[in-house]
Amino acid sequence: AIRGYAEVARRGRDRVPPDVAHALRRVESASTRMTSLVDDLLLLARLDSGRPLATGPVDLTALVVDAVSDAHVAGDGHRWQLDLPDEAVEVPGDAVRLHQVVANLLANARVHTPPGTTVTTRIAPVPGAVELSVTDDGPGVPPELRDEVFERFARGDSSRSRQHGSTGLGLAIVAAVVEAHHGTVELESRPGRTVFTVRLPATPTPPDRATPVPPQPVAPAPPDSTAHA
Repeated sequence: AIRGYAEVARRGRDRVPPDVAHALRRVESASTRMTSLVDDLLLLARLDSGRPLATGPVDLTALVVDAVSDAHVAGDGHRWQLDLPDEAVEVPGDAVRLHQVVANLLANARVHTPPGTTVTTRIAPVPGAVELSVTDDGPGVPPELRDEVFERFARGDSSRSRQHGSTGLGLAIVAAVVEAHHGTVELESRPGRTVFTVRLPATPTPPDRATPVPPQPVAPAPPDSTAHA
């Protein structure tokens, strides 16, 4: 509603003073960021409540190619590289949410590294799983932040986060979505090399099944005194 009213008011910006037009642009910008924040919090709340995600075969290779292409447009000052196997890799899961995982990891690398940084996205099949990693040669994650990067509202650089519209929920969403896919995500970081590694099951995780109850012996029926020969 705020965005809608601001857009309507902005249409008459030629008839309002410049400072009012500037204020309207700031209202639109702030409401856009607030919408993103609310959407991220809503997604986390849904994942916290255990709502199931869509499950189907996901072409992880094509998904990564698309996400890196988008990242190149958003951060043309970085060097974006791909390291993919010769054959397409599929995993079971929710394509929209897995795309969000990759996009958030790439956005994190773009926002928190300087222009000229090389960011490499790699897919590697491993026994029973698939590993997806995003590696950059930037300055690294400060040691005091490494244990909390997946927490909500964690920010390595609050000034740059505000500048790029970050809500501080990107990596928290990565962790929550990966967990909902029965996977894991890890961070290794030192100056010159930071690696986020996501491991996803290669086959669907079977639902929990109750332990079957062994059949109980049936006691013989008592003789029927009314029975006839």
